[in-house]
Amino acid sequence: MLKPIKNNKQYEAALARVYALMQKDLKPDSKESDEVEVLSILIKEYENVQFPIPKPNPLEAIRFRMEQMNMSESELSVILGYRSRKSEILSGKRKLNLTMIRKIHSILRIPAEILIQPY
Repeated sequence: MLKPIKNNKQYEAALARVYALMQKDLKPDSKESDEVEVLSILIKEYENVQFPIPKPNPLEAIRFRMEQMNMSESELSVILGYRSRKSEILSGKRKLNLTMIRKIHSILRIPAEILIQPY
């Protein structure tokens, strides 16, 4: 019977079991494929609690997304309204306001919860 993962030893055992099952040719809806699915959920939950990934800084997220989209800083100026405003925001001298957050979220598709964090 599967149980919640409560420590590193159980975590390592669950990873080993999933690895062993993944080496087999599992059939959909088989007992072993269900076991892999349940173990994966348990492993994910343990990792979320034990190894949380911090949310990125809003400015880092904007720069990263601009790089992904091959967007120049002048294109960001168009989104934010003014060239000087873009410089102040990227340098951390000015905070994002609600209108800016909405535009950045809409155009760059950065989650709003990332953009509203303090930085």
